[in-house]
Amino acid sequence: MEQRRQGPPPRRRQESREPAGPPADAISPWVLLRSATSHPFVFKRMVRSIDRAAEAGDVVQVYDKHGKLFGRGLYHGNSNITIRMLTHGDRPVDDAFWRDALNQAVSLRRDLQLDDVTDAYRLVHAEGDGLSGLIVERYADCLVFEVFSAGMFIRAQMIAGILKELLGKPTSLDRPDATFDDWRVIVRADDRIQRIEQFSVPEAELGGRGTVTIREHGVRYRVDMTGGHKTGFFCDQRDNRLRLSKMCRDANVLDLCCYSGGFGLCAKTLGGAKEVTSIDLDEAAIEIAKKNADLNNQRIKFAHADAFIYLRQMIDIQRQFDVVVCDPPKFATSREEYDLALRKYYDLNALAMQVVRPGGVLLTCSCSGLVSMGKFVDTVEAAARRAGRTLQRFELCGAAPDHPVMTNCPESEYLKAYWCRVM
Repeated sequence: MEQRRQGPPPRRRQESREPAGPPADAISPWVLLRSATSHPFVFKRMVRSIDRAAEAGDVVQVYDKHGKLFGRGLYHGNSNITIRMLTHGDRPVDDAFWRDALNQAVSLRRDLQLDDVTDAYRLVHAEGDGLSGLIVERYADCLVFEVFSAGMFIRAQMIAGILKELLGKPTSLDRPDATFDDWRVIVRADDRIQRIEQFSVPEAELGGRGTVTIREHGVRYRVDMTGGHKTGFFCDQRDNRLRLSKMCRDANVLDLCCYSGGFGLCAKTLGGAKEVTSIDLDEAAIEIAKKNADLNNQRIKFAHADAFIYLRQMIDIQRQFDVVVCDPPKFATSREEYDLALRKYYDLNALAMQVVRPGGVLLTCSCSGLVSMGKFVDTVEAAARRAGRTLQRFELCGAAPDHPVMTNCPESEYLKAYWCRVM
């Protein structure tokens, strides 16, 4: 009988040496991790155990699976993002931390010399400025906060106080007696975030009067800071609006999903477009866009319409435009919506390309952070094949530089802008 070869003896399974709890000298409140990465988000599945003393919004000491201090972050047990990391190693999250982080954010915007061209820009870009869960926009003499965590909501007024000191008096107030206390502060949070993070923004946080007029490259806009989308205006497209305007001399321009009318208004005011048609499904947005056109003494055609339906109508009547802008709202707000979002981008772009005259310009965008630039490019170019069009791509870019990206959080590079000629 043939003798079977004997392999090496099976290894005994070693018992885990990972601690069941934090080290004996752990500082409360603490969280012990199963796994850790350099990404600022710590998800529920990455957590081994949590100090009973930890409460929503607390700064917690975060220990890795070996019981070593990993860093500190904002905790919420009800959120899938259980911890938003703020520091690593032994650096405390104290007054000096907040002042240093906010000073770095303000200094970057000053270095970018944004005040030379606008009084509306992003002061704090969440993970991009090392402050996960917090966005702060500057609109003239207003600071508008958009908070994504209970921890940042609890600290919003403290952060506002530091920002006021760093900024000095609002430059938009031409008064000799103006001080840093003249900044108006408005705090906003999406209803879904408030439910998940279990906090509620009271009416008092809305800061009273909710509208303000801003300037950008010589164009004026009325911003609804309490009722508009997000914080009321999309500063991220500032540079793209200016660039597009330079391609619009004597052109027929179609601005799809126009919101407050920025692209179309720049095309007309700065670019000398012959005719601009701006479309949006949101009636309130159309009203804001109309007011912005009036504010700049410009005549623009507005239509309250679904972009998909409008494009099919234009295809049916064989209407084409010299320049088309396609900047839809975020299609992928969660990973569950990812596949559906790609189909929407595919369908919308396939339609949009068919209304661009041969040799005309298409600027198409995605603000879904979950959709990478590579995937967006693939989707747009697949849509071109379906539409029977060839694209001459000449630029890929993203948000304006007041929206910085930390390399440990690539999805914060959320905006994709695809520039091409449609042949």
